[in-house]
Amino acid sequence: MAAKDLYEKDLYSILGVKKSDDAAAVKKQYRKLARELHPDKTKGDKKLEEKFKSVSEAYEVLSDDKKLAEYDEMRDAFKSGRIPTGGANFGGGGFQNADFSDLFGGGGQDIFGTIFGAGRGPRRGPDLTATTTISFRDSIYGTELDLKLASHGGKANSVTTRIPAGINDGAKIKLKGRGGSGPAGPGDLFVTVNVVKHPVFSRSDANLLMTLPVTFAEAALGADIKVPTLDGDEVTVRIAPGTPNGRTLRIKSRGVKTVRGTGDLLITVEVQVPQRVDGKAKEALEAFAQATQEFDPRIDLAQKARA
Repeated sequence: MAAKDLYEKDLYSILGVKKSDDAAAVKKQYRKLARELHPDKTKGDKKLEEKFKSVSEAYEVLSDDKKLAEYDEMRDAFKSGRIPTGGANFGGGGFQNADFSDLFGGGGQDIFGTIFGAGRGPRRGPDLTATTTISFRDSIYGTELDLKLASHGGKANSVTTRIPAGINDGAKIKLKGRGGSGPAGPGDLFVTVNVVKHPVFSRSDANLLMTLPVTFAEAALGADIKVPTLDGDEVTVRIAPGTPNGRTLRIKSRGVKTVRGTGDLLITVEVQVPQRVDGKAKEALEAFAQATQEFDPRIDLAQKARA
């Protein structure tokens, strides 16, 4: 920033304090003006927004001992005429066009780089991050959480937020204005949501997935089986005779509700084989094997392997 732009700013007058005021008085005055001029209250009034920026810039310097000392030294030098307004020492453009760092060996850039944010005005507070974990059911139907955050002062800060229905594992929620405080207002809070795995259900986009164990007899002969759903009730699915292991059945509109519609419940059949068979069950299976010996599920396996 050019020196002319700096010395012409009377930061004490902008903030409404005296040069003799102590740090407590400066802070009190800034807080008073910040409450009056905050953009949330001025509702788009450009003139008041500019005033808020100027007040924030002034406080950024006057509240920092090092920046204040450098500002006072530079402003006094210009006001007293101890520094010439032109000359070859300043690149032929006059001191009014010189960079502030020429005076203080880069110190001017240290002062005003933070304040003006490379020409973008006073800076907002820092964005903060947090992580929370919710159940699979809450991720599907949504929930409300109270997040406990550590503030800069070390005290717990509670934030209540709504977790939207259908949120994915690892998704981030932006809570506007719930981050760290700053001269131009607070930053934002970004919450990463982790979802605990469910013992029965999983998810693929808007569809819910589950594996349905069935017996060999149910798969071979067919059966009507009651299946639980995530919302707590049951639906009856029909297993057709001769259903193979791995076949997927679809229950319409029992998946995840999204703005684009509701997904389905996809049920994958898994045929369970008993680990031990004896007695009448063994005799029955042996009779079954004898009766179906003409059926060879591997009849073309060798041919396909040679292809």
